[in-house]
Amino acid sequence: MAEKSGYGKKVLVAGATGKTGTWVVKRLLHYGVPVRVFVRSEEKARSLFGDGVEVAIGKIQDAEAIGQAVSGCDAVISALGSSSISGEASPSEVDRDGAIRLIDQAAKAGVSHFAMVSSIGVTKWFHPLNLFGGVLSMKLAAEEHLRKTFAAAGRSYTIVRPGGLRDSEPLQHRLHVEQGDHLWNGWMNRSDVAELAVLSLWVEKAANKTFEVIIDAPEPQQSLAGYFDKLS
Repeated sequence: MAEKSGYGKKVLVAGATGKTGTWVVKRLLHYGVPVRVFVRSEEKARSLFGDGVEVAIGKIQDAEAIGQAVSGCDAVISALGSSSISGEASPSEVDRDGAIRLIDQAAKAGVSHFAMVSSIGVTKWFHPLNLFGGVLSMKLAAEEHLRKTFAAAGRSYTIVRPGGLRDSEPLQHRLHVEQGDHLWNGWMNRSDVAELAVLSLWVEKAANKTFEVIIDAPEPQQSLAGYFDKLS
């Protein structure tokens, strides 16, 4: 039986049909949180989630479609991620401009909390990952826009910077968290990234935090909420 969080407000998930985004939706549903997904393909969304979510159709390049999708939502979780070095799926189009467009529409709609999945190494322009269309620099630009926009509006944000992503069931590993972007490498489970983003909706110590996270060692966890206690 799924746990209940007590958080009954609707959450928009962007990038919901990607590997990390799919886990975000699963963890929201696990906690009984009402979900709306912003996707390009309703067919793909239904094949992944069935009828358990609301579906809003549109592209991240379309501010009007984003505005309609976010209307009536209390929070946004962005799992946007580029998949091509050029074109509509490029880092500049998705990780920077798309994310910024989503942030602006969320702020305009009165969203109270915005959680973003970013990456370790975003402040290191010379990191090898930046060879992929400057993806880390694009993510950093979106991070900075989120911090500035939501702080100015008196609303909260949480930015999760995971290491290299892989798939595993949630709550199976002890984690290592840091701040200041000192980590260069390390792995992280998408399911636990999703869990941290979802917990940020109601864990007060997650508010206005930016942090890096990687796997430390195999060790089942009862909850990941305590990791927010380690943040300054």
